[in-house]
Amino acid sequence: MFRPDDRPSRRQALGLAAAAGAAAVLPALPVRAGEDPVFSNWRGHAIRGYDPVAYFTEGKPVSGSSSYEVEHDGATWRFASAENKAKFEADPAAFAPQYGGYCAWAVSQGYTAPIDPEAWSIVEGKLYLNYNADVQQRWEADIPGHIASANSNWPAVLQ
Repeated sequence: MFRPDDRPSRRQALGLAAAAGAAAVLPALPVRAGEDPVFSNWRGHAIRGYDPVAYFTEGKPVSGSSSYEVEHDGATWRFASAENKAKFEADPAAFAPQYGGYCAWAVSQGYTAPIDPEAWSIVEGKLYLNYNADVQQRWEADIPGHIASANSNWPAVLQ
């Protein structure tokens, strides 16, 4: 389900409706010429303001703070501590989620979708986020296959 702070593209909404088996036509949504390289909410916060480093260090999603922010790839990333912020700044690629933080399963299917910070996994040292718990179950059914598909679709799905 889209959260109030999301502005999904028409492609995202239609893709999710198809994935969920929705029969109803979705209301008109704004059309974008291309997606941003990093998924962010309308406030510009990557991962909805959650700390990407905490997934690795604490093994769970942790809300970031406005006291610890950094701009990277056109989005504002928040962190729970100065230490986590410093780790990210030293090596953003080690902590940033794959596919710009868009739903990994959706990217594997050829489109982009927003994420729920609570639907996540770390596979071979990389963070993957998903739209919700139901979509995460689909993702987990064939993680290697979905990663291969998503890797071949990324970043073309942004167009």
